[in-house]
Amino acid sequence: MAKKAAYMGMLTALAFVFSYIESLLPINLGIPGVKLGLANLVVIVALYTMGVRAAFTLSLVRIVLAGFTFGSPASMIYSLAGGMLSLAVMAVARKAQVFSATGVSVLGGVSHNVGQIFVAILVMENTSLAYYLPVLVLSGTAAGVLVGILAAVLVKRLKKGIGGY
Repeated sequence: MAKKAAYMGMLTALAFVFSYIESLLPINLGIPGVKLGLANLVVIVALYTMGVRAAFTLSLVRIVLAGFTFGSPASMIYSLAGGMLSLAVMAVARKAQVFSATGVSVLGGVSHNVGQIFVAILVMENTSLAYYLPVLVLSGTAAGVLVGILAAVLVKRLKKGIGGY
């Protein structure tokens, strides 16, 4: 139990640090919300090494901490929508055992952006925001590939070295 708590604490801290680093990186494609998804790397590792419940807890804690620390209430709402949809899609894809970690990550990256756009459309009452989706799908796919490759390597090494935690 102590080993699991320590591992979860380490993953939470790492996800929080990655969120901070990402907040410092200026990615400007003319569309708000385009990010690398570094914190999602940690969520995928948790999903594969600890399960859905731990990944959900990690994702929720990271989004709330990052939102209060370097975000705003609005950014927290968008992040929660994207993060929770992303995690749900990744959990289903992982359970189906049809996709590799990279495929799961791509689905997560794309669904994160879809969730954020959906909430933005509801909040702003402006369906024109859907025009951002093609660029966000491409950026989510690219980030998902990169994060997925890294996650697959990390999960493989972590499972060898620490027996599941």
